[in-house]
Amino acid sequence: MSNKIKNQLNNLGLEIPGKLHRNLPVQKLMEASILKGEGKIGHNGALMVDTGQYTGRSPKDKYFVVEPSSKDNLWWGEVNQKISEEVFDELYDKVIQYYNSKSNNDNSYIFDGYGGDHPNYTLPLRVIASCPWQAFFCHNMFIRPTTEQLKEFVPEFTIINASEVKNVDFEKHGLNSETFIIFHLGKKIAIIGGTEYGGEMKKGIFSVLHYYLPLKGVLSMHCSANVDKNDENTALFFGLSGTGKTTLSTDSERPLIGDDEHGWADDGIFNFEGGCYAKTIKLNSKFEPDIYNAIRHGALLENVVYNEETRIVDFDDGSKTENTRVSYPLDYIENSLFASGKPSRAGHPQKIIFLTCDAYGILPPVSKLTPSQAMYHFISGYTAKIAGTERGITDPVATFSPCFGGPFLTLHPLKYAQLLEEKIEKFGSNVYLVNTGWIGGSASSGANRVSIENTRAMITAILNGSIENSNFTIDPIFGLNIPIELNGVESSILSPREAWVDKDKYDVEAIKLAELFINNFKKYITDQPELINSGPINKLSIKEV
Repeated sequence: MSNKIKNQLNNLGLEIPGKLHRNLPVQKLMEASILKGEGKIGHNGALMVDTGQYTGRSPKDKYFVVEPSSKDNLWWGEVNQKISEEVFDELYDKVIQYYNSKSNNDNSYIFDGYGGDHPNYTLPLRVIASCPWQAFFCHNMFIRPTTEQLKEFVPEFTIINASEVKNVDFEKHGLNSETFIIFHLGKKIAIIGGTEYGGEMKKGIFSVLHYYLPLKGVLSMHCSANVDKNDENTALFFGLSGTGKTTLSTDSERPLIGDDEHGWADDGIFNFEGGCYAKTIKLNSKFEPDIYNAIRHGALLENVVYNEETRIVDFDDGSKTENTRVSYPLDYIENSLFASGKPSRAGHPQKIIFLTCDAYGILPPVSKLTPSQAMYHFISGYTAKIAGTERGITDPVATFSPCFGGPFLTLHPLKYAQLLEEKIEKFGSNVYLVNTGWIGGSASSGANRVSIENTRAMITAILNGSIENSNFTIDPIFGLNIPIELNGVESSILSPREAWVDKDKYDVEAIKLAELFINNFKKYITDQPELINSGPINKLSIKEV
């Protein structure tokens, strides 16, 4: 290790006596994981690991230090919980001691790379990990540096992952559990303890970019993005889990920019990541061939169930977790900009699509939003959970996640919404709401979900602009502009009320859903009450209808 790197580590208090490996190639990281007993070679040469006790993120264990540089900017609350400098310092010392007390034969791993594929807004980042597969995960997910970049690399943000360290004094500290994910934005350091789950590092950097970029006028977004074959007509797809974001943005006719995290600067869209982190539960090679084919040597499977003898994966088996995952470099998606040797960047989006899965059967399958409606639905971030998605859910449950990424927001949701509104107005983007959920009734009533064929036809009409030639009608409750006819789409499903046999029941259920929207929206605008009157849905009350 060079003296430059040692000095950088010494500045953090790290004097690691063991072997420290920096940006090892995939083959060596895979070998190290196998030799340490953390992983096995499985499906098509991919490495398979289990992430221990935690098979998903631990949002209740994520904290931000209350410190002068960020305390007045952060959106404090359930998402960004407060922690004192004193508690951070105590846990930081534990993490540093963990690394410094390693034996000479112990290995530690560094990944140096970038968050954000943009020359002006990229974040040089360093991850220090004890598990080789965690370094492998970072290699897949973040933007990998060139040899020349690595020579001169200076990190601007560092994650020290000490997953074996637990906070046994968590009750004394007033924390949730022995697990901790703590960000000190002033020192530009995050520490992780008590959880091996790789997604904490990925989403941790996303949260950091969610803080820094909007303060520079760049909108950070939880969305996928693609372009046409001429690298034009950029489209963004926002949506929570289960709405079809990954499936609908993966299109053989449109190269992928990225599948999860992007920024919108004054010169266009750019991907935050160098890879994809896809769910694999019930993965089917016929319906999701790009993800399936990306699972090969150089990919990392997490928590999948497999046959010990044959190493064949049963993607339908969720007995370990429903959150089985695979990470792989972006160029493993053949139809991506990155695979063709281009940067993961494109021009300003002409089309923005908000995806929702309305299990109540109330929202139209497709509608066009005004700028104020776009801001409203962006802040709302609505979808609905259905039976089977979580234990105990038997009927549809409305879910609202601001900006379609509430768990990762570090600033108030209105900051992101106002940036979106400004950019829509400046660059002339059109915004649409697409409901991939139920029509003619709720999910529990036996009604049908909107078919993938109809949904893809709607997306095509949006992207090629033919939807603009339609005649529109305005929904009286939600104020949405609904096309009366659309090429390739069954007209009988376009008007949700007409698709219900019992129209009176539709009216009652529509009012209930509207009230849920209203009550959710109020908590974000307590200091800006004028926004509550921006559209018909906001003025609605049960007494008035």
